[in-house]
Amino acid sequence: MALTKSDIIEEISEQLNLSPAEAKHSIESFLETMKSTLASGEDLMISGFGKFQVNEKAPRKGRNPATGEEMTLDKRRIVTFKCSGMLKDQINENNHE
Repeated sequence: MALTKSDIIEEISEQLNLSPAEAKHSIESFLETMKSTLASGEDLMISGFGKFQVNEKAPRKGRNPATGEEMTLDKRRIVTFKCSGMLKDQINENNHE
């Protein structure tokens, strides 16, 4: 099961002894900063966690799966994530039981 924003707010509230409203405001502000940074085309690097990078995808040929009709897909921007070495080590450390 995935960790939700509500779960994160509850966890931050407990860890930092904040009211749920204060924790929610902090998380929402952080997420808005992330979204506006990525939307502007800038990369976002969080030390010890990883890097979110905005990449351009060129236009390409595609096919409508329902009709089989060929089409050209427009260029678009996507976000990729590369985790830091520290995070990678922590993830793999928990796999060695």
